[in-house]
Amino acid sequence: MGKIDFKKELKHLYKPSAKIVEIVDVPSLNYLMIDGQGDPNTAQSFQDAINALYPLSYALKFMVKKGGIGIDYGVLPLEGLWWADDMETFSVEDKAGWKWTLMIMQPDFITEDMVEQVTRQVKAKKNPVSLPLVRFESLEEGKAAQIMHIGPFSEEGPTVENLHVFIEESGYQRRGKHHEIYLSDVRRAAPERWKTIIRQPVA
Repeated sequence: MGKIDFKKELKHLYKPSAKIVEIVDVPSLNYLMIDGQGDPNTAQSFQDAINALYPLSYALKFMVKKGGIGIDYGVLPLEGLWWADDMETFSVEDKAGWKWTLMIMQPDFITEDMVEQVTRQVKAKKNPVSLPLVRFESLEEGKAAQIMHIGPFSEEGPTVENLHVFIEESGYQRRGKHHEIYLSDVRRAAPERWKTIIRQPVA
C-alpha cells in the first residue's frame, strides 16, 4: 500500500516560491478547526488547540489506514488564520488582541461520522482540554496570493509586505483572513530554516 503525500498532490498550494508571489485558486478543503484569541507565544489556549488537533488528525489517519478504506497518507501541516476585529490595530508588536483559527486539512474521504468516532477515542485516551472546541468544516478561499517565508516567525514582516505590495500593484484587493501554513517542525529545525507559506485571499 503506497502512502499519499497530499502536499505533493496539491503542490501548487503547498510548494510556492520563496522569491516570487504567485496567484493560486484554492478549492474548498475540509479542516479540523479551533478558534481562539491571544498572543500565540504566551496564550495557553494556543498550545491547547494544537494538543487537540494533532491527536484527532493522527487518529483519523490510523482509522483510514487500518479500516475499510485502507489508505495511508501523511498528516497535513498545521495552518492558521489570523485577524483582529479592527485590522487597523493588527500589529506584530501587540499580539494580545489577535484572533486566530488553528486548523489541519483533512482528505476529502474523511467524513463527519469518522471525526465523531475518533473524537470519542481521543477523549477516552487523552481527553485534551480543547477537544470540545474542535469543529469539522470546509473552507473555500478561492483566488489567493501566496509566497514562502523562510526563517523565524518574528522576521515575517518583509515577506508579508512584499505580498501586500504585489497584491496592490497587480490590481487586486485583500479580502478574508491572513493565512499561514507551517511546513517545518519547529521543535527540530533551526529557526533560520523554518518554512511558512503566507497566503492572502484576493478579489
